Amino acid sequence: MGPDLGDLNAFLAVARAGGFREAARSGGGSASALSQAVRRLEAALGLRLLNRTTRSVAPTEAGARLLDRLAPALGEVEAALDVVNMFRDRPAGTLRLNVPANVARLVLPRIVPGFLAAFPEIRLDITAQDSFVDLLAAGCDAGIRYGERLEQDMIAVPIGPRRQTFATAAAPAYLAQHGRPQHPRELLDHACLRGRFSGGAMPAWEFERGGETIAIEPAGPLVISPGSAFDLAIEAAIAGAGVIHLFEDWLAPHLASGALEPVLEEWWESFPGPFLYYPGRRLVPAPLRAFLDYAKEARW
Repeated sequence: MGPDLGDLNAFLAVARAGGFREAARSGGGSASALSQAVRRLEAALGLRLLNRTTRSVAPTEAGARLLDRLAPALGEVEAALDVVNMFRDRPAGTLRLNVPANVARLVLPRIVPGFLAAFPEIRLDITAQDSFVDLLAAGCDAGIRYGERLEQDMIAVPIGPRRQTFATAAAPAYLAQHGRPQHPRELLDHACLRGRFSGGAMPAWEFERGGETIAIEPAGPLVISPGSAFDLAIEAAIAGAGVIHLFEDWLAPHLASGALEPVLEEWWESFPGPFLYYPGRRLVPAPLRAFLDYAKEARW
């Protein structure tokens, strides 16, 4: 008799979480039950899969190889089992999405509340993460990213606004003290509040006017990682710490109130909106199909 499917899932959860307690917190089980499941699996295979210390848990070489193959395989099993949802009156199950922070902030609020009301038997599990991600290895059904950051061999469906804009702004007090730049290159002489991807790279600030595109790498007193930390950058800009360059929708309330003033507005760059993507070789889980159909009807 082969390894139990539940024990395989337990190993996957512990390996991903980096510990039994962490996996128990995220999955709702108990650390002791997970430990027993992993021990049963190791006994069935005759191999140690996890190296355990008092501070950490990490896969052995055998465990790492099993993890690489197991995550996609269990994803296929889950998708196959989910096909029976089509025989229900309403789709049910869990839909796991991996999205950038700005999509969680600017796009999903227009979709998620209505979707949850329309499909009360579906549970959404959303992770906000700006870096590249292997959907299957991360245990996600689908992701949302912009065109240049989509994984290969995926089905991509437009979601949210089809055009978005990056806006540049500063507080009136900052502009009164330091002057208003008339060209993007003048920002090199200003205090600029920068963002950094979780991998460490800082994206350039890009501007466009009349077919001319300019990318600059300004410096400044504050660098923040993605996510809710952008709120800190906005508050710093409002307080007069420097110039900010961010999604226009994120800055719109502060531009409307006058707390921030637009800078170089004629140079603001617009670009295509995000896409929801998922593996084309997999059966589409019923919760994902329901979400796709619902999102298509959203108005922007």
